[in-house]
Amino acid sequence: MKKSEIRFSIALDDQKIPEAISWSATDAGADIHFAKAMNVSIWDREQQGTMKIDLWTKEMPVNEMKRFYVDMIGSLAESIVAATNDEYMGAKLRALGRELAQHVEQEERNQK
Repeated sequence: MKKSEIRFSIALDDQKIPEAISWSATDAGADIHFAKAMNVSIWDREQQGTMKIDLWTKEMPVNEMKRFYVDMIGSLAESIVAATNDEYMGAKLRALGRELAQHVEQEERNQK
């Protein structure tokens, strides 16, 4: 059986606020990758619920954070269809993602 590992490293300031997020994975080569935000969700089979980690650095602008979440909704749409073949849920998530993307774009236009 092949084994793969993903490692996250979080550098914190004195107030324990993330300053830097990096990650590496055995299947992604030897490079260390950097991120401004991360969201990890895990289905705990014992608790029968979702455990999650949401972190972002001080440098993550609000507009990028909103786009990050809109992108995740799009990814969820594709994942739910691939995992369950539930096109209805996929369509609902895609529609929500489009609606929120339009909202974020309008906000950005209003700020100019």
